[in-house]
Amino acid sequence: MKPIIIIPALNPDKRLVYLAENLKKEGFEIVVVNDGSADEYKYIFKKLETDLSCAVCTHEHNEGKGTAIKTGIQYAYDNYSDISGYVTADADGQHDVSDIIKVSNSLINHPESFILGTRDFSEKNIPVRSRFGNRLTSLVFLLSTGKQCKDTQTGLRGIPAVYTDLCLSIPGKRYEYEMNLLMEITNNKIDIKNIPISVIYTDNNSSSHFNAVRDSLLIYLNIIKYSISSVLSAVTDLSMFVFLAHLAFGTTTSGIFFSTVIARVTSGNINFMLNKYWVFKSKNYIGKEFAKYITLFLIQMLSSWALVSLLSIISMPILLIKIFVDTMLFFISYVIQKKYIFSGIKKYAKN
Repeated sequence: MKPIIIIPALNPDKRLVYLAENLKKEGFEIVVVNDGSADEYKYIFKKLETDLSCAVCTHEHNEGKGTAIKTGIQYAYDNYSDISGYVTADADGQHDVSDIIKVSNSLINHPESFILGTRDFSEKNIPVRSRFGNRLTSLVFLLSTGKQCKDTQTGLRGIPAVYTDLCLSIPGKRYEYEMNLLMEITNNKIDIKNIPISVIYTDNNSSSHFNAVRDSLLIYLNIIKYSISSVLSAVTDLSMFVFLAHLAFGTTTSGIFFSTVIARVTSGNINFMLNKYWVFKSKNYIGKEFAKYITLFLIQMLSSWALVSLLSIISMPILLIKIFVDTMLFFISYVIQKKYIFSGIKKYAKN
């Protein structure tokens, strides 16, 4: 059968009814999740359920878009047979029916691929906060996975039924769920296909329930924690390096080498413990992870020494050179640690 349409909704207006009417004309089954909407919006959900035969799941209180999506997926999985997958769509009219059909057809034709309805953010009618937010999350996604994604915040997605368990296991209650899911899809090396869709914003996207501060912090939480861990380690590393290079070993090539080694060993141990137990919360065997971390640690340390020594020939304070080099290595190290050292990734077999 066609993919099931999943629509999380919080205090929706008549645009949701219009969307459902047109999707029903195309033969779709629809699951709408009322995510704790106020009483004055009950008539909309009643109309969806009685007049349009949509399945309506209700949260007594607002639990967040991520939880609503998982509720919809679970309901569809439990109540429909021979599901080919799920297509998530927003309730505020941002997704045209023709685009939902395109994503659905792509999912049918590629039943093991994750489908993204991708917007063109170069268009002039996109609100500034949406343009900036997408560019920022795209950068975070690139730093976290090493992969590019043009539209990380799209709510129009095609999810294969074979990855139902994966979708239900992803942490996140609010908007961070969509980013977490996208990262896990990438980490599991599941194919992603981008389908161009229209850009539709009404009233400068004023109907969005996205909280710029709270939800952004949740989306970027992991890299923020990694940054804090790295800053603490870097302060230790730089402090010891400056002390040893200027007061103990000097700034010759050998002096830089010994200063780098001692400073990096101390900061590296601090960084490993923080990353394992606080940033990535890995529960894997510490010995295996430590061995991989040491390998990365040695490569990073030698790279830092080599690059600082190489660049020290230019007329720039050695501290600035050190900061530049280690900042570059910081981003490379994050991707490697997340994907290969503390990943703890479950490889989901196809059902």
